[in-house]
Amino acid sequence: AMDFTVLQSPVLLIFLAPHCHVINFALQSLYTRPVTYSSTAAVIFNVFYLFFPQYTFNDLSGSVSLAWVGDGTGVILALTTFQVPFFMIRLGQSKLYRSENYGKSFQDVTNLINNTFIRSEFGIAIGPENSGKVILTGEVSGGHGSRIFVSDDFGKSFSHQDLPFIPLMQITYNPDNSNVLMVLSNSNELWLSEDFGSNWKKHIEDINDRGMLELRRITDYGKTTKTVASKVYSFGLGGRFLFASVMTGKGTMRMIHVSVDQGETWNMAQLPPVGHEQFYSILAANDEMVFMHVDEPGDTGFGTIYVSDDRGTVYSKSLERHLYTTTGGDTDFTNVTSLRGVFITSVLAEDNSVQSVVSFDQGGEWVPLRKPADSKCDATAKDPDKCSLHIHAAYSIAMRLNVPMLPLTEPNAVGLILAHGSVGDAISVMKPDVYVSDDGGYTWIKALEGPHHYAILDSGGLLVAVEHSVNQPINKIKFSTDEGQCWGVYTFTKDPIYFTGLASEPGARSMNVSIWGYRDSLLSQYWISITIDFRDLLTRDCDDNDYVQWLAHSDDISDPNDGCMLGYKEKFLRLRKDSVCWNGRDYEVNTQPTPCPCTLDDFLCDFGYYRQENSSECVEQPDLKGKVLEFCLHGEEEKLQTSGYRKIPGDKCEGGEMPERKEIDLRKRCVSDLVGPELLVNSPSSKSVPIVITVIIIMLLSIAAGVVFVKKYVCGGRFLVHRYSVLQQHVEDNAVDGVDDPLETNHTHNGKIEFHDDSDEVQ
Repeated sequence: AMDFTVLQSPVLLIFLAPHCHVINFALQSLYTRPVTYSSTAAVIFNVFYLFFPQYTFNDLSGSVSLAWVGDGTGVILALTTFQVPFFMIRLGQSKLYRSENYGKSFQDVTNLINNTFIRSEFGIAIGPENSGKVILTGEVSGGHGSRIFVSDDFGKSFSHQDLPFIPLMQITYNPDNSNVLMVLSNSNELWLSEDFGSNWKKHIEDINDRGMLELRRITDYGKTTKTVASKVYSFGLGGRFLFASVMTGKGTMRMIHVSVDQGETWNMAQLPPVGHEQFYSILAANDEMVFMHVDEPGDTGFGTIYVSDDRGTVYSKSLERHLYTTTGGDTDFTNVTSLRGVFITSVLAEDNSVQSVVSFDQGGEWVPLRKPADSKCDATAKDPDKCSLHIHAAYSIAMRLNVPMLPLTEPNAVGLILAHGSVGDAISVMKPDVYVSDDGGYTWIKALEGPHHYAILDSGGLLVAVEHSVNQPINKIKFSTDEGQCWGVYTFTKDPIYFTGLASEPGARSMNVSIWGYRDSLLSQYWISITIDFRDLLTRDCDDNDYVQWLAHSDDISDPNDGCMLGYKEKFLRLRKDSVCWNGRDYEVNTQPTPCPCTLDDFLCDFGYYRQENSSECVEQPDLKGKVLEFCLHGEEEKLQTSGYRKIPGDKCEGGEMPERKEIDLRKRCVSDLVGPELLVNSPSSKSVPIVITVIIIMLLSIAAGVVFVKKYVCGGRFLVHRYSVLQQHVEDNAVDGVDDPLETNHTHNGKIEFHDDSDEVQ
């Protein structure tokens, strides 16, 4: 089974309006208006004038999809769609618009797609890098057939091709060869094209018997197929690791297997098995390590985060009571891409409140976020002088709180984080404010009152924000050139619009931002796009004097180890907050790494060990204390001799304190009914039978004793997984009819979010 989730680039943004709009076409003339400032912001600019092109779309549509074609080309495609059900068929229309100047003006190019209805759920598929390739998926014959329109010249022209199947998902590109396409049909068949959609071949007919699936590896674009795993429930990719969730013979338990050679060989991950009501989820992964969430038994809504070694095999506990809803698949886990090693997520406290925690060392330790100096504790705080910042993310959005955006970071905006939050003992249901950190989450300031839509421009040199207002039209945009300390306010139109989205080019290098919305009059409603080019504000190019050296992860500059994180220090050149200038599209992050001597903080706890709260020391897990720790590696059972520590993957420390760790090969084969015959290492049957009996006895004793970790895990096996994209993963689909009920929240009197388990168990 192939259930792919692919992270496309550039990002596709979809804006939905509350109802359909009749669009009156008109191109507004350029106009100017002076800037004003909020009362709380320091005035740091002279009064200036901006030119804001406004475009009115002339069609009937309920949604607009935007896609940037290429990097720095200025080409945007806008697809408007309108559809209604009519008896047994679906009526709809689409229009396609193209801009070559970052959305300042558009040209109606609907004739290029022969007025075909394009399926809005598939949007616009953009090719990798600057290939200029575009794919639109349309319907023909009243929805009973499919047709694609393809372009290789950045949307200037399109050709069409009828498909021999109906796609179930968006067509995906091979990242190394954009002429090679792949898609899953609505009959669960895998189709491949080697000539950019002109010809298609069917390679796999799928089945849906989860737990008895086969995982096949296809090479040579379908010419060679090899079954690499069986008895598979799900599979996934993370970094260089291939994961498979495998059924354990009898019963409904599943276990994770890992391969680093595309399925040729498999190792058993040292993780707890899960039942049919549980799931595994890859939260983040790269070529060095994996964050894996393991759901707790029962409908609890939380689980445990484990972090792996560099083989993806041995795991240690990183964070308990990690909030992750079973039914909705909602987690607040956020990779802070603007500073290495930083992750933010939420835990479900013992009192059922939701609280935010942050790790600065890639999951080694999790701590509360510091309270912003300019904020007061809210009603959730027991002590009005002691509380912390809590970040609103996917869970808050799922609970329909007034949170319009997820936390935002960009790799080229070093240390910068924008997020909605509240200050107290837990996340509050009250209206959140916007908080900004300029040092990767160590310190925060309250930047804007109330919820906003926001974007990062010019590699962090410019922030923009629009106040979130559901029922009131808006005509102002806020901007900051000092990482959120001071904000200017600009009135961009005389006639306010109902705001639906803020769109900027992916990569945070552009100086253009488009404000999308619609105007509502007595007789008509129509889409409006207003593009603001802040290059008219930041007219001066930055020079060397505009940058200052900054030491990341710095706390006490007098400490020689200050700034050491994951074994090395990093100094960056960052824009001064008082410099009003343009970084430019060619701006590159400048870093100077320096190795540090090793300390205990450069090591994770090894298998069978964990860190106690507020301690760097690794101690034995109580349930494994005094037991021989054995695990399977490369089809053999090994006994682990360890001091309880292992180096964090990617840590670059040198010398210093190096705890000893070594593995002793016992040369005893690991066996299991999970392993297919062709994957077993040949051995005399007289030896294998006693081993099988021993494994069964040990498993029965383990279950009876209620041991969380099974002493003997299984090596090898056959394997399913979702296609996980690096550092942005999805919950394993474990839905069983009648098992999982929706999870709800109760809003308590003090404004906390309280997690409510709506299961059948007695509370």
